Amino acid sequence: MPKLVPESHPALHAIAEELTTEDFANGTVAKLVKDLKAAIKEYSADGFIAVAIAAPQIGVSKRIFIIDDQSEREDDRFPSLVAVNPRIIKASKKSKLVGEGCLSVPEAYGLVRRSTNVTLRALDEHGNEYERGAGGLLAQIIQHEENHLDGILFTDIAEKLWTKEEVDAGAHEKHHVE
Repeated sequence: MPKLVPESHPALHAIAEELTTEDFANGTVAKLVKDLKAAIKEYSADGFIAVAIAAPQIGVSKRIFIIDDQSEREDDRFPSLVAVNPRIIKASKKSKLVGEGCLSVPEAYGLVRRSTNVTLRALDEHGNEYERGAGGLLAQIIQHEENHLDGILFTDIAEKLWTKEEVDAGAHEKHHVE
């Protein structure tokens, strides 16, 4: 069973490698998607809901992330998405300071400046290229996951950080975690 690696793991601080045509053909991509889905389902923390996970978070330095929203209410969920070798090809100049947490840094929560809209270009789990525009929280999630693939944690770029204890003490209500 794939597990989240600790914050100190080298995969979380390195630029991940692109997946190749061979990785699609030999089942590597399919296994990574399966492992990421299993790992996100295992995650649970009081008051936090997992919505996305990148391969470096399970110790695999490859350029892939998934959005697999674990919210209980189906109508509140983001659509599921597999992004292999993703690139943000457009990001709005308009940005916003937004709250973030991370499965890999469970003891912290912070404010990060993110573009309000982005366009993502990636391959799906079958190797087909697609583009997807996103705004608001979905744009934030995509940028957070893209950062993981470049070895950047939200704590590296946050303008303000809180500890889990400060959050638990009521500094914030329920938030999504990428």
